[in-house]
Amino acid sequence: MKPPIHLLFMLLAIVLASASLYAQSAVIQGKITDEETQEGLAGVNVLIKGTVLGTVTDVNGRFTLTGKSQPPFTLVASFVGYRTQEIAVSNTAEAINITLAPSALLGEEVVITASRVEESQLKSPVAIEKMDIRAIRETPAPSFYDALENVKGVQMTTSSITFKVPNTRGFNIPNNFRFVQLADGIDMQAATLGVPLGNAIGPTELDIESVEITPGAASALYGMNAINGMANLITKSPFLYQGLSVYQKTGVNHVDGIDYDPSLLTETAVRYAHAFNNKFAFKINGSYLRATDWRGNTTTDQNPNTTPSTGNPLYPELNVADHPAYDAWNKYGDDSGSNSVTITGITYNNAPNQSFVVRRSGYWEKDLVPGKVDNFKVDAALHYRVGSNAELSYTYRFGVMDGLFQRGNKIQLDNTRVQNHKLELKGANYLVRSYVSIENTGDSYNLKPLSDNLDLNHLSNRDWAAKFKSELQAALTANVELAEAMRRARAAADAGRAEPGTPEFDALKAQIIKSNNWDHISSAPTGTATGGAKLYQMSRTYHTDLQWDLSSKVQIFDLLVGADFRMYEVIPDGNNFVDFDRPVAERNTPTNPDAAQDDQKFGNNVHYTKYGFFTQVTKKFFNEKLKLFGALRVDHNLEFDPKVNPRVAVVYTLAEKHNFRASFQNGFRFPSLFEALSFVNNGNVRRVGGLPYINDGLNYLDNSYTLASINAFNAAVNADVKNGLSTNDAALKNRGVLEVTNLSTTRPERINSFEVGYKSLLFDNKLVVDIDAYTNQYDGFLGQVEVAVPYLPNPENPTYPGEQVTVGSDDAVIAMIQANRTARQTRYRVYTNAKQKYNNYGSSLGITYNFFQKFTVGTNVSYNNISKNKEKDVFVTGFNTPKWATNISFGNREVIKNLGFNVVWRWQDSFLWESPLANGQIAAYNTFDAQVTYKLPDLFTSVKLGGTNLFNNRYIQYAAGPTIGALYYVSVTLDGLLKK
Repeated sequence: MKPPIHLLFMLLAIVLASASLYAQSAVIQGKITDEETQEGLAGVNVLIKGTVLGTVTDVNGRFTLTGKSQPPFTLVASFVGYRTQEIAVSNTAEAINITLAPSALLGEEVVITASRVEESQLKSPVAIEKMDIRAIRETPAPSFYDALENVKGVQMTTSSITFKVPNTRGFNIPNNFRFVQLADGIDMQAATLGVPLGNAIGPTELDIESVEITPGAASALYGMNAINGMANLITKSPFLYQGLSVYQKTGVNHVDGIDYDPSLLTETAVRYAHAFNNKFAFKINGSYLRATDWRGNTTTDQNPNTTPSTGNPLYPELNVADHPAYDAWNKYGDDSGSNSVTITGITYNNAPNQSFVVRRSGYWEKDLVPGKVDNFKVDAALHYRVGSNAELSYTYRFGVMDGLFQRGNKIQLDNTRVQNHKLELKGANYLVRSYVSIENTGDSYNLKPLSDNLDLNHLSNRDWAAKFKSELQAALTANVELAEAMRRARAAADAGRAEPGTPEFDALKAQIIKSNNWDHISSAPTGTATGGAKLYQMSRTYHTDLQWDLSSKVQIFDLLVGADFRMYEVIPDGNNFVDFDRPVAERNTPTNPDAAQDDQKFGNNVHYTKYGFFTQVTKKFFNEKLKLFGALRVDHNLEFDPKVNPRVAVVYTLAEKHNFRASFQNGFRFPSLFEALSFVNNGNVRRVGGLPYINDGLNYLDNSYTLASINAFNAAVNADVKNGLSTNDAALKNRGVLEVTNLSTTRPERINSFEVGYKSLLFDNKLVVDIDAYTNQYDGFLGQVEVAVPYLPNPENPTYPGEQVTVGSDDAVIAMIQANRTARQTRYRVYTNAKQKYNNYGSSLGITYNFFQKFTVGTNVSYNNISKNKEKDVFVTGFNTPKWATNISFGNREVIKNLGFNVVWRWQDSFLWESPLANGQIAAYNTFDAQVTYKLPDLFTSVKLGGTNLFNNRYIQYAAGPTIGALYYVSVTLDGLLKK
């Protein structure tokens, strides 16, 4: 049954709207001019303070505002690049003339994300960064979303041109569960994928007003998952920003021709907004981007088994490409697990009984993905002002995108669609909002099972290994050198398989990606496609939240209260998510590739629900020099016990310029849908969520060995077999190497965070200094560990597991020697909690200085590190963050009339990347970005010529990620046409 609560809040909003009537109105007219030039300023925001009523000035700087309020009241005039003015109005009979003074820096910017209420950025209780319209226009990045990479403390991970993921303060992954992204209050997460899809359905370049980023824990006010930070994307009001705007960007990448021939990037966007009598307004946005994606083609070998002790003798004549167990970053099907076989009984250099661990050949990423990507998105909003103190709005968003996404494996997103419906009632001191997000992964597919099934269609692992062994021994007997013998053996075993670029390969690939059954059997008959690769996931997210500012009623202190409700509804696909009320044997159902997906039923929909309440108290002392904050949140996910999130903070202002802050907060992150509920067989390794009822009947939590110990055990057994022991005797001799897993059921991840900071605006608003330092402790860090459950032989079919046996027994030990030989074990990649606590810490510094006229130089530097634990954990947490990162910018928004420029140099040092897909050192890199903008005011036009990574310094941001090169572009923007 679908939750009715969001419908109730929608009904409440409509009732409130219909119950409100306009009182006697006041008409305010006036003009706003530049203090220096005395010219009228177009596009200035004019608001009646304490209400939702506002308008913008026309091309001559004039405005007319009709409001319920009678004098006295206060007008607030604000405009990018000018200091905000507040004007007391006692008489509306006369025109009001206002002058705005240009401001080089916007140190007095107002933010709302840090405390959920408006406040000065200088006096925010926690670190917060803001990009406003001016900063977005001046950035040398090709889009405002790309520009987040230049924000202090932000680490951007580029999976695809269409898919970038921000993070702050460490523990970075491409599918970042710990960083929340909101667009006008809507969580932009694609629920089953577990991550916002970059800006795929977010605001267009023309509709974005500002971006606020809060690094560090924010869950005390925003609930689950916001423990590393959050980004809040705020769009333009159709009342304040009216008219027609058009944007066209054309660029070129792959200029060196290494990965692809030089390729065009094109992006077109349109926005139109109009208001009627300051009462009703609407806006429509649309954009389309098409490009050739960055390519992942790194040949780095990440297989650690390259010494004789592992059973893989590495001789000088064996280079990486000839290594029999080569595991490249951007190659799939060459990894461990079902793709790895042990070839024994080889005679080499007159030594009998040699063994080699050999992996299937697999396929390169470049042969499995189309290379071309696009992104189409559209949104529309209707706004209705209910009197002077409330605004009712409905917003619809839709986006469809392509691109590469990385979870435990690489996912080719193809025709992935996400849409939102939002209804919101916003008053001067309250907010009620309900929305539903609908996700459909369309024609997406997983590169790992695609590669596996392409190879298995040719030969089973057993038959392939037999051909490899026969040819290898023949070549070695003929005294062929080992490297050449390996090449001949692989060529013989691969002979007849589908090769990229052939019609046979294309046809087989198309067949496999139509089926969402990832199960496959390594001994399937030759010439049979044994499984699929389609990623078919559908979900709905229902969310309602409200907040009420009771400060005017309490008066003694400022009081904010709020609540939220969220339900994820997953539609079982028979592969990734299933109906857990079914018996284990019935949970996965093979999919008919020719059947209509919508007609396939895999059980009842699965629900994952939470709700929460919060309150925040703020009190000022000593003429507002001292400001104290206290917040408390209670969240309850129905799968776990309720969790309490407190936050306390203090801000002290010294001599009106120096603002010191300190805060402590506790946060929780509930497991994402995939971490909690997944149940998918991927290359004979089943990925499973950590909730206890998923483990029922499988016993991977309490009757398994860790994969790391199994690998070490097999290496020791192979070495002893080589020296003459029988296989069983070698297994029993080395039983002590096997490590019993003993996992607990998944619990929420917890963080304790302490932060201090200082921010100041000095030298007549010409110098901004912002510094912060933090320390975090993670308890119950969520991640993945690969384990194996031992089984006895199956008397009916030796390639299938039989009866499960207890870890520690002789039968279990002997079963484990089959880890790379048969299916007499079942492997699981389990989402679980780390056993150790983890401490990370860091600091960041930002300085911006307007040193001469409009010339500005800025720099920021960030440091992040993690303390080492003495004891090893069940899995590698993956801090995945450079210790040092910095950038320096230099620019002038108007070096001569209507001409401005900006240059940014960015650098980060090398760091270790660890993930279930790939591990390795990421090299340090630096880039230069630059742009020149020329404005043609009479034509409402600006032209921007720019480039990122100007010198084409090719780099990667994470292991198995794409190689990023230069992008050169020109964009033309027409803004404010057809204004009333």
